[in-house]
Amino acid sequence: MIVVDSNVLAYLFLPGEHTARAESLLGQEPDWAAPVLWRSEFRNILAGYLRRGTLDFAQATVLQAAAEALLAGREFEVDSIAVLELVRDSNCSAYDCEFVALARKLGVRLVTMDAKLIRAFPGDAVSLAEIVRPQSGAS
Repeated sequence: MIVVDSNVLAYLFLPGEHTARAESLLGQEPDWAAPVLWRSEFRNILAGYLRRGTLDFAQATVLQAAAEALLAGREFEVDSIAVLELVRDSNCSAYDCEFVALARKLGVRLVTMDAKLIRAFPGDAVSLAEIVRPQSGAS
């Protein structure tokens, strides 16, 4: 199991520069977990796509449902004190610290593309780009 941040989920479901890496990661490690907060963050990402006209409402709802299905049974509440301790000891947002707190709680890595999180928590957070290289022929 790994914890993934909302951007890694977005890379998986919204085609772009890091989609091949996210797909490879899912193939290598299919048990993804996230704090419950991921739902709001992912909906906010979808909202941006809706507003730009990149997705229509039906597409956005299908993607949200697919992401929820992927994480079904692996969404977790995190301890507020643990999150606030991470905030105190870093310059990261409470939102981002929820993902770190969950990774620590579960004793697994957090996979992210957030350089600030990786710098602040190098023992917990690892870059998607560093752990997964797209296979040849993948974009």
